[in-house]
Amino acid sequence: MRVLGMISGTSHDGIDVAIVDFSDDGDGVSAVIEHTASIPYSPELRERLRAALPPAPVGFDVACELDTRIGQEFGAAAAAALRAHAETGAGPVDLVCSHGQTVFHWIADGRALGTLQLGQPAWIAEAAGLPVLSDLRAADVAAGGQGAPLVPILDAILLTGPAEEGRRAGALNLGGIANVTVIASGEEPVAWDIGPANALIDAVVSAAAETPDGFDRDGRLAAEGRIDDALLQQLLAEPYYALPTPKSTGKELFHLDYVRDHLARRGAELPLADLVATLTELTARTVADAIADARVDVLLVSGGGVRNPVLLRRIDELLPQVDVRTSDAVGVPADDKEAVAFALIGWASVHGLPGNVPSCTGASGGRVLGRLTPAPGAGLPSTSVRDAWPRVTFRPSDGAGR
Repeated sequence: MRVLGMISGTSHDGIDVAIVDFSDDGDGVSAVIEHTASIPYSPELRERLRAALPPAPVGFDVACELDTRIGQEFGAAAAAALRAHAETGAGPVDLVCSHGQTVFHWIADGRALGTLQLGQPAWIAEAAGLPVLSDLRAADVAAGGQGAPLVPILDAILLTGPAEEGRRAGALNLGGIANVTVIASGEEPVAWDIGPANALIDAVVSAAAETPDGFDRDGRLAAEGRIDDALLQQLLAEPYYALPTPKSTGKELFHLDYVRDHLARRGAELPLADLVATLTELTARTVADAIADARVDVLLVSGGGVRNPVLLRRIDELLPQVDVRTSDAVGVPADDKEAVAFALIGWASVHGLPGNVPSCTGASGGRVLGRLTPAPGAGLPSTSVRDAWPRVTFRPSDGAGR
């Protein structure tokens, strides 16, 4: 069975796709990553989305518009991936599993009460001609979980080798938010959102007039800047970092105004390079503290943050006793790991298997994730609806009613 996994992460810069072929090889299930790609959002949609994210107040009209536009661009990305995949001569794809775009993650008193991902699956199904599994986090939240992270279903597979060797193994994702999964022999896996990875860096770079980029390309700004210790200490005092796990967060907390509020308290503006250097150090320090506290021996890193050499080098420096490597070392490209994970979740759901890991999200149990949008025309007879439908007659019941 081939599944096309799709996600736009908390950096909201584009859509990552991965087509994975799952097959029963007799001893288990083997998975072959046959195609990956990253498709940027159109500039218009990215700006519209950026302007609508928290703490901006938006109405249902904006949510409806974004749901459609994101769904259309996910649909176009799916169609492009299917065309490119077909050109290789590989077999047909059976299912799309779309995470969509997270626009709000509702946390109150440390508990997730709801989560909202946009990207209307009907547009994806129409463009791809395939059934689409979507709304993947809600079942875990309804079961008392954080709805995040969901990647541990893949991490548990990738970290099996080190764990069986007696080492504590971690899988770190550096997207907009940094999250980690930790696995050790004889223990239940645990996972949580650490804090911002690229979210705050991207926010200040996108808002700056002096750079056309929406991120710190190759860590150049961080390399040029000087860390402001006073601002860093303020940022490190954020109460979220001290919360117990499992926990999750997002841009509802870590956004541009969050940085501006801290700068106002600091009482001084900083050059962009110094601000980016300080925020990069914040990410490195919070990640290193979490990994050290978890007593991890080997760490597999993935996500856009691996393309920032300043950030990755600083994490490595702060964790001298940890074997830090990218997920490419275990066969999953660091840029594509989350798309691969959602392909895996799609395969699991179709086979009636839970896609969440309760010890990682805090859910009361495993849950089959997502809801299915049928492929266009699926199950419809070739004759017209008038001829295909049986005649239905409604009759009053005997004594039933109000």
